[in-house]
Amino acid sequence: MSTSRAERLANNMENADAAVILNATEPFLDSTYWYLTGISSGTFEGARAIVTSDGKLHTVVSILEEETAKSGSGEVHVYHTDEERRNIMKEVLGDSKKIGINFGSAAYGSAEWLKNALGDGIELVDISSAIAKTINVKDDKEIQIIEKACKITSAVAQKLPDMIWEGVTEKEVASEMGISMLRLGGTGLAFDTIAAFGAYSAEPHHMPCDYKLKKGDTALFDFGSKYDMYCSDLTRTIFLGDPGDVLKRAYKIVKEAQLAGIEKIRAGVPAKDADLAARKIIDDSEFKGKFIHSFGHGIGMDVHQPISLSPKSEQILEAGNIVSAEPGIYIPGVGGIRIEDTVLVTEDGCRILTSYDHDFTVV
Repeated sequence: MSTSRAERLANNMENADAAVILNATEPFLDSTYWYLTGISSGTFEGARAIVTSDGKLHTVVSILEEETAKSGSGEVHVYHTDEERRNIMKEVLGDSKKIGINFGSAAYGSAEWLKNALGDGIELVDISSAIAKTINVKDDKEIQIIEKACKITSAVAQKLPDMIWEGVTEKEVASEMGISMLRLGGTGLAFDTIAAFGAYSAEPHHMPCDYKLKKGDTALFDFGSKYDMYCSDLTRTIFLGDPGDVLKRAYKIVKEAQLAGIEKIRAGVPAKDADLAARKIIDDSEFKGKFIHSFGHGIGMDVHQPISLSPKSEQILEAGNIVSAEPGIYIPGVGGIRIEDTVLVTEDGCRILTSYDHDFTVV
């Protein structure tokens, strides 16, 4: 018999009697709440999700969210006042003393509220590693949803050569990309779209500005659609006219590095192996030291989930992990190259979920 998400979290908790997922107000909302309940809509500000040691899920929501909450998993408890919410929490948690919370996302005020609500003798413990272990392995339903998000993102990538011309601004293209993802069925953006032209493409996290594309410029796009709250992540680098020999050589090396890293992705393999394989390709070239971030990260309801494909990672990849594969070369004042795909880890290798032409593209 398959276990529920709440049961898997309970099995992964070693240092807590129960788990409480604490939502405050935007932006302090924990995607773990939606993960556990399976709900893909609703605001759920101030809501709580409780997982007891036996794997039972309880959700504590305001009257505003009652009907939406009932469409998801778990026993729904509705409160009208803060006092009612406190009393529900005490009743559900019973004699639990070690209460696990997600230290990585819980707002300080929410943690203080929980301690005050439950009274003396309560210890808050960090279960972020148990949450990571649980959410990092995707079930079949999650994989299918992420595949849909990737399909939308890939379709927009195919249109990028038609979206750029001399004089168009980064902001204009980023806006059109976002609209296109929504028109294709996306339910939001996985993150703020990066559109970086010319020398700005050497800044990995550049935000679109009013810079106008010129002949010979690099045009780097890092973007992703959401579908039913799950993310995709893809980067494509193309050029308006001939970018010159240095960037041509850099593109070739990044493409080789990505393939080398992807070849290392499979269940049971150290996560760092993908990074080390890609980094060797780059560092053995004239661009040594120009790969300034890790090869990849986990992807799920958040575009960055706690899987690190970095040189110092101690994690082992598991079937069901979904990660990015994104080596890059960045030359300040000249431009940058990044190629990225969303990749599913399987028992015998991996499957690339995004699709677009990896060839050197000049418009």
